[in-house]
Amino acid sequence: MPNTAAYGSWKSPITSNLVAQSITLSEARFEGENVYWLEGRPQELGRLVVVRANTLDGHITDVTPKPYNARTRVHEYGGASWTVVDGDVYFSNFADGRLYRQINNSSDPIPLTPAPAVAERQWRFADGVIDRSRQRWTGVREDHTGDGEPINSIVAVDLHESGRDAGRVLVGGHDFFASPRLSPDGRWLVWLTWDHPNMPWNGATLWLSELDGAGTITEPLIIAGSASESVFQPEWSPDGRAVFFVSDRSGWWNLYRFDLASRTTEPLALMAAEFGVPLWKLGATTYACAGAERIVCAYSSSGLGQVAVLELKGKVLRPVETPFTDFSSIRANGDRAVFRAGASNHPASIVILDLMSGEHQVLKKETDLLDQPGLRITDHLSTVRPVEFPTTDGNAAYGLFYPPHNPDYVGLTDELPPLLVKCHGGPTASASSVLDLTTQFWTSRGIAVLDVNYGGSSGFGRAYRNRLHLNWGIVDVDDCINGAKFLVAEGLVDHNRIVIRGGSAGGYTTLVALVFRNFFQGGASYYGVSDVAALARETHKFESHYLEWLIGPYPQAQERYRERSPLYHVDQLSRPVIFFQGAEDAIVPPNQAEALVEALRCKGKPVGYFLFSGEQHGFRKAANIQRSLDAELQFYAIEVFKIGLTF
Repeated sequence: MPNTAAYGSWKSPITSNLVAQSITLSEARFEGENVYWLEGRPQELGRLVVVRANTLDGHITDVTPKPYNARTRVHEYGGASWTVVDGDVYFSNFADGRLYRQINNSSDPIPLTPAPAVAERQWRFADGVIDRSRQRWTGVREDHTGDGEPINSIVAVDLHESGRDAGRVLVGGHDFFASPRLSPDGRWLVWLTWDHPNMPWNGATLWLSELDGAGTITEPLIIAGSASESVFQPEWSPDGRAVFFVSDRSGWWNLYRFDLASRTTEPLALMAAEFGVPLWKLGATTYACAGAERIVCAYSSSGLGQVAVLELKGKVLRPVETPFTDFSSIRANGDRAVFRAGASNHPASIVILDLMSGEHQVLKKETDLLDQPGLRITDHLSTVRPVEFPTTDGNAAYGLFYPPHNPDYVGLTDELPPLLVKCHGGPTASASSVLDLTTQFWTSRGIAVLDVNYGGSSGFGRAYRNRLHLNWGIVDVDDCINGAKFLVAEGLVDHNRIVIRGGSAGGYTTLVALVFRNFFQGGASYYGVSDVAALARETHKFESHYLEWLIGPYPQAQERYRERSPLYHVDQLSRPVIFFQGAEDAIVPPNQAEALVEALRCKGKPVGYFLFSGEQHGFRKAANIQRSLDAELQFYAIEVFKIGLTF
């Protein structure tokens, strides 16, 4: 018989220590009979390692030797820090920003670019491809060696210079670059650009140019995109006769094909679903060519993902049944595809899919805790429930609801569970349906979780993303509150015990909700924004004009910035708040949290503050992940839920 105990006080095997043990997996790739991916390890202080798996014998090997960290800070969020060709791995190293070549199984990576004269003034490299015929790496470089804003460009780095050259500029003149892709014969190059004040999901341009004998750009031609059309992931057809890409010109990120000979474009699968994602990190892939007449792709509808095969001859989209609901990093090789996938009861994993039989094989999981019967983790997992609820102006919003679940406990008969409302970052990101042990950490203790896809989230079309235009701090907060009210009206949660948490942009939504609305009883801000005007003045290049779209031009609209900054209205804050911050965060500097913490302390209000040295925007070290989760739970228990805890 299960024990009867207050919701929120249940003992759970899903501890903060187990949560912090999970690795991260991303950027899967084929290379012959091998599959490669990038593995993030909190136990190694967040080091990113290129890993290789032999698909014939299943043997898994680390490729990147210690202490190298295959991570880049291009656009600060990084992504696409490495590539592999003919068994040689090319990667950007986090500590010095240099580009390295690791020749087939060699233990000593060879630097291809110079060491920075000053550590903070690096060249940063990402999103590269190998030009075999010209023996060079072609990719995105972000130049921090000068004063002022860093300069982005596409450069070519000679593979035989051994650290003497930071690259020859092939394309410049725009604020941002992404996705340089060579045609199979090396004659053509495509790439993406966008300029301030746009973010790539607002508007990006796809360019095409032939290369001359020296590999120089000749006559660049725009083939898709504009300041109001978002283009994503250009890829060449295997025969080099066409360029595929994703565009939201229909209102949804759908697949298109540009024919090189006729210079015409045609849609391939028009539907109210998203085949693209916001390019927060470089190198994101949602489709891949699996031969000349077939594309394997993933799309999202109503917050859940689906993998499918698109037959190009008849433009027939055939969904493939799998146990997964979230897909990313799609690659293909003949009749096989590899990707990162997961579901609410499946940890994110590197998966190989046989496109002929539909059978799949899991190569690596972010956590193997579910496979350890003694821990009984699977028994304690809450099952996700997609919800749609009414919000302001007659609109609907969406979320993923996780009810409390623990086979060893039931709640008291006269109470409903507390609710934790989760705000994703971005804010143009989305709630993921992949198993998140942090979510299960809460639900297995008797605390319900609502992961809100508020207006502005991706996965629901451009019009839904545009709801946040000039309305950040309003629409997102409305939707978080209305989602919680919906669950209260359904009799699923206790209206007197509702907290809100979020990181980055989600931290801002959390703080705005606690300062300007009298609904939530407390919350947690992870590296959240408290002064949006300071963010507009101080943040890094990639997001330095993003607030113009979210709030308005600065400083012209500075009064609106002040109106929406929690820091200047701390007198309205009377709820308990706990803050978590990375000391080296260049996106949301520590002073954003500290000013609000000090104001709350002066008022004598309950407040907690944790500043972690060596962390940037998002925590990568296991000890810090564990400590912050335990502190947040204890803070809620003492200051909000008024319950005893059993760790």
